Amino acid sequence: MTDKITRENIGAPNAPFYTPIQNPPPGTFVKTTQSNGVIENIPSLFTPLKLRGITLPNRIALSPMCTFSAQDGALTDWHLVHLGQFALRGAGLIMVEATAVTPEGRLSPNDSGLWNDEQIAPLKRIVDFVHSQGVKIGIQLAHGGRKASTIAAFINVKALGNNVKYSQLLPEEFGGWPNDVIGPSPIPWDDEHANPKELTIEQIHEIQESFVAAAKRAEKAGFDIVELHYAHGYLAHEFFSPISNKRTDQYGGSFENRVRFGLEITKKVREIWSEDKPLFVRISATDWVDDEDSWEIKQSVELSKLFQALGVDLIDVSTGGNTPKQNLAVKDHFQVPFAEVIKKNVDINVATVGLIKDPKLANGIVENGQADLVFLARSFLADGNWAIRAAKELGVLIQTPVQYNYAIRSFL
Repeated sequence: MTDKITRENIGAPNAPFYTPIQNPPPGTFVKTTQSNGVIENIPSLFTPLKLRGITLPNRIALSPMCTFSAQDGALTDWHLVHLGQFALRGAGLIMVEATAVTPEGRLSPNDSGLWNDEQIAPLKRIVDFVHSQGVKIGIQLAHGGRKASTIAAFINVKALGNNVKYSQLLPEEFGGWPNDVIGPSPIPWDDEHANPKELTIEQIHEIQESFVAAAKRAEKAGFDIVELHYAHGYLAHEFFSPISNKRTDQYGGSFENRVRFGLEITKKVREIWSEDKPLFVRISATDWVDDEDSWEIKQSVELSKLFQALGVDLIDVSTGGNTPKQNLAVKDHFQVPFAEVIKKNVDINVATVGLIKDPKLANGIVENGQADLVFLARSFLADGNWAIRAAKELGVLIQTPVQYNYAIRSFL
């Protein structure tokens, strides 16, 4: 009898532990929950999205979120639980937080990293678990540029002095590297950040190759997607924007020169990243600065066209982060209009992010063609069951792990 039960309850393939096959994967539309059993169309938020050789079961993605909890760049059991929970709760895609391609590219000493081979195994453990549930997972590769060597968001900083605050420069005696912070030009983000050293051409090429090496390690870890982080005032964005890039060589001045750094990385990564796996790029569509020459939506549209020509599959549209002068009014859905502009002007998939809370409004973003994918960060942290609740509010039932189905469906 035991042998028969075992044969009829085959575990998920390639999982290093027993777990039932989740088929279809969590987050997949199952049926309508309307009383008459009739639904004309599946809500757009719960339609699949095909990107090269992978298909996401819905348009809800866990956004990359810095948690400042790694050890020497390596992720831990905390990350396994933090990220793994969303594989059980209906997210169509899970993204690992911004992962530095060099030690000096970290924002804080506790950032995720992928600059050496020892960091592959902890990531692979997370990837293997997520895959065991039939869910797709990606990783965001980043370099903090002039915003590196800062204090993590939740760290108690009283030991540093009474006037120290989050994101301020972290000195060497507390694990920082203030003398090794770099940027396209020697312009600090503000008075409380490092004075960055201007990158030489040789150093630029070394960092570009660090992105390539990190992407190769991501391949070894088994990731389905790589996203290049070119937003939020980090290194690539610093090159893009004339606020932070005052160079006079081939990496500064004109639009073509300022975007060269990011385009060269993208081309190199696309060449070594598996042909059947998608490549994402996150950008800040605007600096939110009107009174000086800055980065804005028209340039983002043109850059997105160049990314599309290089084989990028999706533009993840955020905004801001490159200057304390930004005139940024944070409110619900405040970045959606920028994603919509790129979606309407570039033949490429587009994602949006930023205080998206209401499921019906999120569904409308996809239904109205403003974006193809919705990234959630704080909404998922506040409610790990956001996707399940969204399905209920939109009148449908989605798949959950077979171990959870009875309990969850009995509450809906």
